Amino acid sequence: MKRKLAVMFTTAVATAVSAMCFAMNTFASEAAADGAAGDAQKAANPLLTLGVPLIFFFVLLYFMLIRPQKKREQEQKDLQSSIQVGDEIVTTGGIVGLVVRVAEDTIVIETGGERTKLRVKSWAVAENVSAAERAKAAAPKKKTGLAQAGLVEEKKPEKKEPEKKSKKKKDSEE
Repeated sequence: MKRKLAVMFTTAVATAVSAMCFAMNTFASEAAADGAAGDAQKAANPLLTLGVPLIFFFVLLYFMLIRPQKKREQEQKDLQSSIQVGDEIVTTGGIVGLVVRVAEDTIVIETGGERTKLRVKSWAVAENVSAAERAKAAAPKKKTGLAQAGLVEEKKPEKKEPEKKSKKKKDSEE
């Protein structure tokens, strides 16, 4: 969804920049043809009319598309390099398995009740379930805004004891 929005936004900006450049060039050529603008209009710098919007477009393109893609690739490489024996992983094909052996560019996993072993390329790993669970367990619990400020004490949920069936029977008898 975010990628589609980014592409649509980039396309809209590119269209606006090209329309702006076309309008500037048309206006400059009309003014030069009329001769009313004088020497100031004839010496209009094409770097300003074409270069600045083009540079702006490429900077926008870098921050909207290229930089986030590189960040995702780096996270994927970190995920693949952090796989250990005993981790539960999910491949891009949807196969869930337990890592048995890690080699340089391949991983051997066990899947199914019969412990079928599969050798998978390390680039095919989409998710490390065990690492995600470890990270979730290691993360401290977040407090609410008022609890962080010390204004309200966080209450622990009280455990309710199950009512005894004998009390219910006595109540129903009466």
